[in-house]
Amino acid sequence: MLSPAATAPVSPTPVEEIATALERVVPLNGLALEDRLWLARHGEEVVGDPGQILFEEGAPADRMILILKGEIHVRRQRGGPMELFIGRAGQMTGYLPFSRMKISGGQGFAVSPFWALTIHKELFHEMLQAIPSMAQRVVSTLLDRVREVTRIEQQAEKLASLNKLAGNLAHELNNPASAAQRAASSLVTELRANRQNRFKLVNLCLSDEQIRSIEDWEQRVLSRRESAEAGNASGLISREESLRAWLSDLPCEESWQVAAQLNEQGVTVDDLTALRAILEPREICVALQFFARFLRTSLSVETLINSTDRIFDLISAVKAYSYMDRAPILEVDVPAGIDATVQMLQSRMTNVTIERDYEPNLPHISAYGSELNQVWTALIENALDALGNRGLMRLACRLEGEMLLVEIWDTGPGIPPELQDRIFEPFFTTKPPGHGLGLGLDNAMRIVRKHRGHISVRSEPGSTCFRIRLPLDQLQAY
Repeated sequence: MLSPAATAPVSPTPVEEIATALERVVPLNGLALEDRLWLARHGEEVVGDPGQILFEEGAPADRMILILKGEIHVRRQRGGPMELFIGRAGQMTGYLPFSRMKISGGQGFAVSPFWALTIHKELFHEMLQAIPSMAQRVVSTLLDRVREVTRIEQQAEKLASLNKLAGNLAHELNNPASAAQRAASSLVTELRANRQNRFKLVNLCLSDEQIRSIEDWEQRVLSRRESAEAGNASGLISREESLRAWLSDLPCEESWQVAAQLNEQGVTVDDLTALRAILEPREICVALQFFARFLRTSLSVETLINSTDRIFDLISAVKAYSYMDRAPILEVDVPAGIDATVQMLQSRMTNVTIERDYEPNLPHISAYGSELNQVWTALIENALDALGNRGLMRLACRLEGEMLLVEIWDTGPGIPPELQDRIFEPFFTTKPPGHGLGLGLDNAMRIVRKHRGHISVRSEPGSTCFRIRLPLDQLQAY
């Protein structure tokens, strides 16, 4: 397994010194001197410089490594570099007796001057006969290694899931934040323009009757529901051109801006003509400029309100999803948790139709709310992957005896029958490298079992359904 970069030293170390160094290897603590001497005589001494590659990912694993000095890092390159293991002086690693390891799970390289003793697998049988206590020492090391690798893989899966949620949330927040920024910029522009225009408006010296007539005219225009979207495009363009020509004939500065805004409000040339009975041409121009800016300002304010409301809704969804600042176990509204998860993944659902079938007045259940939301996330993301972010997803929730039943359906291609029994296995995945570690459904099953529930799947082409049953009674759940 070790590459040529890790080679025997120019001057071999005396076996007595190697045996003394082996005393510092933690799994060998208490090993008799004659046993350490056996390892020193039968092992192969190797050294390496900082930065040197000691073994490659995918290389055959055939040696036990006893690290006497230095530190090695093992990183997985497929799907992007990811730290998998750090080996330090005093550790026993590599291929061990009783291990099912076939190849190296990552690329190993030295980060400091490296010194180790390796034992080839062909010597394992002889080693276990010569040193009987090595069997127990190796098994303990294997158990520790399995726990550590599993923890790292689970952490990587959680980070990948968090990265997806963060990306979705950033996408969802970007739209209202950008809209709010544009609206605020437009609002500042219009307020500055009206500040410059206020003296022209004051200098009109309109009578009370003229003011009331203008207010009535504006109110009639504002009460209309018509907008620029009403009617056909050619008709709207024609109407705006007519308004611009009418304003240019007054004459009126900025006629194109005023005409565009009045057109959005559904103003016609007849409406403008009605103003001639109230005001002089110059007065009409100033009043309409002010009114158009008022319309744009009002629109900007509405956009700000809607955008900030959307941002607030997203923040509320995050808090609902994560159960921030709340106890771990609480009374959980399951449909609300599913909807919060859907909102977190909304950016992937542009072309997905969501159908909800929630039985009304469902009782709350005692549960770890944030963990249940991890279940909904894993299942909904799987459904979106199956759909290719395009199709129909159905979410159902209802009572079934003393259990709460949740169903997540999708119209994707389905799961092949030969794989349906394996999808909940840890590290099993049909996704290409770098797109998943195969722990999502395993984690979902663990959480459901933690709640004394049950999860199952039924799938055929065009119809896949995951069913989750959770007990209502918290004494049953815990």
